[in-house]
Order: sequence, then structure tokens, then C-alpha cells
Amino acid sequence: MHHRVAPSSARGLLYVALAGIAWGTGGPTGALLFQGSGLNSTAISFWRLLGGAVWLAAANRLLRRGRIAHQFAADPLRYLLSGLGLAVCQLGYFAAIPRVGVAVATVISLGVGPLFIALGARERITASLLIAVLGLALLVSDGAGPGGTSIAGVAFALLSGAGYALTTLLNRDQQDPITSALLGFTSGALILLPLAMTKGITAAPASWPLLAYFGLVPTALAYALFYTGLRAIRASTAAVIALIEPLLAALIGVLALHEHLAPVSLIGAAVLLTAVLRQARRE
Repeated sequence: MHHRVAPSSARGLLYVALAGIAWGTGGPTGALLFQGSGLNSTAISFWRLLGGAVWLAAANRLLRRGRIAHQFAADPLRYLLSGLGLAVCQLGYFAAIPRVGVAVATVISLGVGPLFIALGARERITASLLIAVLGLALLVSDGAGPGGTSIAGVAFALLSGAGYALTTLLNRDQQDPITSALLGFTSGALILLPLAMTKGITAAPASWPLLAYFGLVPTALAYALFYTGLRAIRASTAAVIALIEPLLAALIGVLALHEHLAPVSLIGAAVLLTAVLRQARRE
């Protein structure tokens, strides 16, 4: 396998920021798929990871990268655990939503992710990270929940954040981020397949272009950029910068879906953006 030169810190920050922007289009895309694909959350997650694997396999072939099987054989446990992290991240988040609501599930899963990553990488938990979590909480505080507190829902959201942290930590030092993401997506799709088949995995034909986009931009492109950025900047910094995702998702909701942000949500967006910029300057 050829060793590739790591990007500079500035480019690493740019790659992670672009990954967050790409991820930000995933929420609205997933919402549209829920409405028109005829699939449940597990099946949508399966097609997302499988689609990402297909797109990256094409990129791998086009760019003439190293043999995929050889890279997997060199460290199979890493890629299996990476796929498990991706699957758990998806399943935990969608299992938390009906129990605690979108807002709480988002705050917990996206909020604890950077904290778990900092602890796992033995990096300092910075003020910017804590401010970012506060901004995230304020941003989504206007979301409607089901009412009441569900310990199971909180646990699922924590599990989602742990899955995100696991796949991030496993891919922070990869020489070939594209192939690494491809192997993780493939493993994750295989893990989700038995669960997805219990409810049906055949999507409505009209939703196929949207599924293709879901696999390409917020999955294949986003994770390839994120893993590439991880080679140049600290994992905890990357996790904070990637919180651009909910900012863009909120902006898309306002501009394209005619949603309304309450004043506290606007304050949260400003706080979160400030924390992201502050963390970027520290790198």
C-alpha cells in the first residue's frame, strides 16, 4: 500500500468543514426519504451505507488505489469495528427519536460524540468544545419531544454518540481514507442487512435518485473528507468543526422547508458557530 502525505492543518480544517456541510444535507434528505421511500429508518441506514460503499468502490477504481482486500486483511478488526460504529450510530439515533424526541436525541448524540472522542484520544476537553455543546443544545431546543424522560431513549442517544466516536477514533490515522471508509461502510451495511430485511428493503422507484444522493454526498463524500481531515488535525477538533452539520441542516430547514427558528435557536446557532471558529483558530 502506498503511503500518502498527510494534508496541512489548514487543509485538514477545510476538509472537515466540507464534511460537516455535506453531512448537513443528510438530515433533510433523510426526512424526504422517510416520507416517500416506503422504508423504515434501519432500511434507509442500510441503503445509505451500501450506497456510500458503492460510490467509494467506484472512486477507488478510478483513482487506482491499493487493493481493497489486502487493506482489509492487514487489519480486519479495525474495519469491522468501524462498520459496527457506523451501524450503532445510525440505529441508536433513530431508536432514541421516538423515545425522547429529535431535539434531545440530537443534543445527546452529537454533543457527547466530541466528548467521547476527546477522552478516547486522550486530548484535553477545551472550552470551545463545551461551548459548542451548549450552542447545539440551544439550537435544537425548540424541537418538539414526545414528553417525559425515557432512560432507554437517553441510552440509545448515548450509544449513537459512542458509535460515532468509535469510527472516528479508528480512522484518525489511516493512510488511505477512501479505502478505509469503503471498508467501514461495507461492514456496516452487512451488519444492518439482517435487521433491515425484517421490515423490507425495497424502496419506491421514485426515491432511488434521492437514495443515490444520500449515499454519495452526506455519506461517501462526507466521510472521505472527514477521515482525510483527521490525518492533519486532532480528533476532538475535527468533531467540533463537524458540528457545522446541524447549523447547515437548520439553514436548509428555514430556506427550503419553510421552517421557523425561535430566538433561542438563533442564539444557539451563533454560539455554536463561534465555538467552531474558536476551535479552528486553536488548531
